Amino acid sequence: MNPLQIATLRWYEASEASNTFTAGFDPQSICFDGANIWVTNLWDNTVTKLDASDGSSVGTYSVGDAPWGICFDGANIWVANSNSDDVTKLRASNGDFIGTYSVGDSPRGICFDGANIWVANYFSDSVTKL
Repeated sequence: MNPLQIATLRWYEASEASNTFTAGFDPQSICFDGANIWVTNLWDNTVTKLDASDGSSVGTYSVGDAPWGICFDGANIWVANSNSDDVTKLRASNGDFIGTYSVGDSPRGICFDGANIWVANYFSDSVTKL
């Protein structure tokens, strides 16, 4: 076999491998903090932190009602809670609760621009800057 054939075989094996990991009820959104994967669980009102290296559960943390969007700002996890019209801030290192911030009606999308958190509010047709 030539190197291209060997590489193709190895790629095929790697592309066929898949793993499924358990989060919570109705996982909605996902983000990466550099070491862990964070998943919002819509009907559990929680987020689950998974170790990115092996998918094992690191912890599950309570947030607001119907967590939808999630993002990482370099130190904290921000969760848009669709039914409670707020955003929960958790410390990424240990999941400690830091605060809750009111936003528009049914926040879903959330992102960090390097300085601020931006939240898209579905039912109020608005964007909130935190």
